[in-house]
Amino acid sequence: MYYYLNILKKLSVFKLINYCKLLISYHVSKNTGKNFQNALPASLSVEPTTSCNLRCPQCPSGLRQFSRETGMLEITFLKTLISQVKKHVFSINFYFQGEPYLNTNFLKMVKEAHQHKIYTITSTNAHYLNEENCVETIKSGLDEIIISIDGITQETYEKYRIGGNIDKVFNGAATLIEAKRKLKSKTPFVIFQFVVFKFNEAEIDKIKSIGTKMGADKVTIKTAQIYDFEKSEHLIPENTKYARYKKNKWGKWEIKNPLKNQCWRMWQGSVITWDGKVVPCCFDKDAKYKLGDLKTNSFKEIWFSEAYTSFRKSILKSRKEIDICTNCTEGTKVFSD
Repeated sequence: MYYYLNILKKLSVFKLINYCKLLISYHVSKNTGKNFQNALPASLSVEPTTSCNLRCPQCPSGLRQFSRETGMLEITFLKTLISQVKKHVFSINFYFQGEPYLNTNFLKMVKEAHQHKIYTITSTNAHYLNEENCVETIKSGLDEIIISIDGITQETYEKYRIGGNIDKVFNGAATLIEAKRKLKSKTPFVIFQFVVFKFNEAEIDKIKSIGTKMGADKVTIKTAQIYDFEKSEHLIPENTKYARYKKNKWGKWEIKNPLKNQCWRMWQGSVITWDGKVVPCCFDKDAKYKLGDLKTNSFKEIWFSEAYTSFRKSILKSRKEIDICTNCTEGTKVFSD
């Protein structure tokens, strides 16, 4: 119940009106095939860093294979951004690539957003959730935290989370939950997220049970994004319920998403890299489709710019021709506990 009450606390009349205008803009656009946008985004993803302590094989951060520069988001830049978007943005997800806790100013950034009544979220591999960080996380006002736990044993976990330690993950999660209890805090809302691969799909029921026993607020079972899914059959779960991909009549793997010429993400939110580039969504991990730069233009100018308008038009015309869309899972399932 508190989860929903907390969300309501972040709303304002302006945010509600703006969100309704976003919905209207999106539905007019997808039904007419012509771009129409007369509202500002309700959510943002902001990247604290591209750095990560793990080497996950389906992640450019883990592979150290970015075509863009790596670095850390500066808190002065974040404050400037929030001053521009605080009136209309309901939530900020402090995550894109990398491990947020590697940025020493990460929790100060969360606190800054929290002070402006913005719902804050992050995703972490939990290796830095020590007692001090857990207390500071709670004090920052962070509303929601996703903890990636893709295996219940070290043998299973390290098959994807290369360089990771499952004991650190469970200890970090337990420390955060205990800190919430001691501080009598209902936030952050703790989510255990289990990404399903062929090698760990037998552990789905076990992670649900572990999450419940440990006191997680929610356990989600998520389908895995695989870059070269045609050559990675060994990663795709046998239970097709938990796969984003399927075999076609020729026996080749393809994404389940029909890739209709529409995308809600292009109307309701944006992704901002650590160095101020504005990109369309989280599938543009290399910032290939840079729609603007906050170092030279305001967010509002970028949002209504010709570059953004042109990209939305391309979505409405032929989404299958945009390479970052061809592995998009918008509309595929995430299974809750």
